[in-house]
Amino acid sequence: MLEFNYRVLEEALDPKLPLLERVKFLAIFANNLDEFFMIRVSGLREQVAAGVVETPADGLTPAQQLSAIRKRLIPMFEAQYRCLRDDVLPKLQEHNIFLVTYDELTEDRKEALQLYFESEIFPVLTPLAVDPGRPFPHISNLSLNLAVLLQDEAEHQRFARVKVPQTLPRIIPVHEIASKYLGKRVGKRQLFVLLEDIIAANLETLFPGMRILESHPFRVTRNADMEIEEDEASDLLETIEAGVRQRRFGRVVRLEVRTDIPQFLLDMLKEYLNVERSDIYHLHGSPLGMSQLFELASIDVPELKFAPYMPQRLPMFDHEDDLFSLIRKQDILLYHPYDSFTPVVQFFRAAAHDPKVLAIKTTLYRVGNNSPIVNALLEAQENGKQVAVLVELKARFDEENNIVWARKLEAQGVHVVYGLLGLKTHCKVALVVRREDDGLRRYIHLSTGNYNATTARIYSDVGLLTCRNDLGADASELFNRLTGYAPNATYHKLLVAPEYLRERFDQLIRREIDHAREGRPTHIIFKMNALVDAKIIRRLYEASMAGVKIDLLVRGICCLRPGLEGISENIRVTSVVGRFLEHPRIYYFANGGQSEVYMGSADLMPRNLDRRVETIFPVEDEALKRRIIDEILAIEMVDNVQARELQSDGSYTRLKPGDGDTPLNSQSWFMEQTRS
Repeated sequence: MLEFNYRVLEEALDPKLPLLERVKFLAIFANNLDEFFMIRVSGLREQVAAGVVETPADGLTPAQQLSAIRKRLIPMFEAQYRCLRDDVLPKLQEHNIFLVTYDELTEDRKEALQLYFESEIFPVLTPLAVDPGRPFPHISNLSLNLAVLLQDEAEHQRFARVKVPQTLPRIIPVHEIASKYLGKRVGKRQLFVLLEDIIAANLETLFPGMRILESHPFRVTRNADMEIEEDEASDLLETIEAGVRQRRFGRVVRLEVRTDIPQFLLDMLKEYLNVERSDIYHLHGSPLGMSQLFELASIDVPELKFAPYMPQRLPMFDHEDDLFSLIRKQDILLYHPYDSFTPVVQFFRAAAHDPKVLAIKTTLYRVGNNSPIVNALLEAQENGKQVAVLVELKARFDEENNIVWARKLEAQGVHVVYGLLGLKTHCKVALVVRREDDGLRRYIHLSTGNYNATTARIYSDVGLLTCRNDLGADASELFNRLTGYAPNATYHKLLVAPEYLRERFDQLIRREIDHAREGRPTHIIFKMNALVDAKIIRRLYEASMAGVKIDLLVRGICCLRPGLEGISENIRVTSVVGRFLEHPRIYYFANGGQSEVYMGSADLMPRNLDRRVETIFPVEDEALKRRIIDEILAIEMVDNVQARELQSDGSYTRLKPGDGDTPLNSQSWFMEQTRS
């Protein structure tokens, strides 16, 4: 995970990228690290606290892993801050965009911010004193705070905490504030200042009669990994809601401060927050919590961003008003974001309003705000369709949003279920049952990505629209398994975890080994987010030793090591990090010349294979298979601009075009193809 996030940071370090896109990658890097601390580091801390000293497969105890994480992170943080301070911000100034400190502002701008503080910020603030009668307050997860040292009239030093409100913008546009409160724009430059700087400059207003000695920002990250005892939960919805609330009180796993904080003040925070020295990260300058640089990245300066890209609508949709008729004619492959997500939304809307549609069933994992698909499901219920929705409440960091949708769907009369006991439902399946002249027909959408119209523009994913009878029967069987009692469900085509997927994948890899030993064509290409499962990795090593050529396109963590003599010499691993988040899971087997392609929701990790409901589905239309093999997979494998290749020592090397080679950015290639 850390090495993937470093590849994200490399995008921010790349001077060829537009400046505001570099700011965005800095924010993504910081946001990813927040989640890493909330989940991974928290888990290791719990293991250390529980006295776990066993050495896992990677050879490091939990305590040793924490030490290695810190050692790896410190230079990353330094590179992040150098990039912002010494490279990105100075270059933004060349475009009249300035992120400045409060002290750097002229008096008229300070006057405008003073008025802004009094009207917009001051009413929201709650200063909290710390003394024998008022204990140190709870510091919520990911909150930014000011540690304030004061002196009263008797010259006694006091301590207080001021929370920087998360309900207000963090990066304040001074030029807009000046225009609003002074009635004119002061200069032509776009000036921005941090919210905490404005608060720090006006602390006297919060503590009248006290002398402000100094103030220093600090930020806290807490354990946010919920453990739900589902078998003891009488109501899973209420249990998840309680767990989300409880996140605010998890153990502190990281304290971020600036390097200029006095030691005595740091010692005070260390004691109050009950953190170890190894939990404290000293950062060179501001801002703390750089994930909120998304606000700066979102300012409207088109020349400092990627050129706008509009996903393309496949020509077939221009000549057929009836989507169901189109699906009956042919299977449809959609490669987002290059192909528009609109046909997927259209699929749900058509089902909601078509009088011949009797039932709609779907899974929802992450759907986002104001979801057009959820709205279509609500319309379907209003129109008398039978609607059943599995809402995965345990989708990490989307629990609150999913709870809102679940309650709204239930209130409308939709059949809402929350999945199987002990398993997270991660599959992406939608089933529409329609009455036609020759009987009932089932239409299915299967995908590698979520039913989220927003992320479909920034994640790459692949989906299939089909009405094949065998897949339709399997989809019905799957939903019966999810909503009712069907532990012995069997499937014609779908590979479903946790019952069947692991065993079937093992068989498919062993089949390639047999082909290699018999001299038949063999090749494995896996494209996924992560490769972690030890059993699958051992089987891939065995395939490599048998002579099977293996190409692995792994965006994130990969626990396999290529290029090991006598073990993995036939394995190549690359990772593409670019404008879009690579998210498809595609699995290709040459199969002695009778190639097979599978796609779906599962990465090759123990959690996906053993602890989640996942679906992997075959692509059997020959034209679509060829598009996947010869285009989607083949183009990414020759990317020599955004790809990094994993070395046998675990490091990654960024690929570059050789002498005479044409540079090929796979994502840019796909964008150009859909434009043409």
